Amino acid sequence: MQVTRTAIADVLLLEPKVFGDERGFFFESFNERVFREATGVTLPFVQDNHSKSGYGVLRGLHYQTENPQGKLVRAAQGEVFDVAVDIRPDSPTYGKWVGEILSASNKRQLWVPPGLAHGFVVLSETAEFLYKTTDYYAPAFEKCIAWNDPTLAIEWPALSIAPKLSAKDMAGDSFASL
Repeated sequence: MQVTRTAIADVLLLEPKVFGDERGFFFESFNERVFREATGVTLPFVQDNHSKSGYGVLRGLHYQTENPQGKLVRAAQGEVFDVAVDIRPDSPTYGKWVGEILSASNKRQLWVPPGLAHGFVVLSETAEFLYKTTDYYAPAFEKCIAWNDPTLAIEWPALSIAPKLSAKDMAGDSFASL
């Protein structure tokens, strides 16, 4: 597995070893020992999530104030632009964001550590998105930052339609209100 640090040092881009031939491909999408050795992350994963979304669906920017979740994310089908925002007040990269294209074809994964907000937008006709989390979903502590917050100024890819948002995501808070 190749690990690349992003502009937020704790957010890691992971590229697995893929074995392919005329029959198709094989790769380990998760191996605890390899992940731990490659990243230094020792947090246990306790929940797996799987979503399917259509073109232009934007989910996020979500985080939990209690029971913060680290997330290991990837697109099993389709393509997304995935974003992590550092909302840790004592971090040198507080208020910074990183974004990566994750797709079924590039098989890349992103490690988003606890304490960061996370979101993605679907760039393909549909996308199936998988994520392993280090803590359980706690709806009482879930919060959302507006995807288009002017302070963060995330450079989302251009879409041919307006992003499709849930009611929760439409009501996202400003970054300044954190």
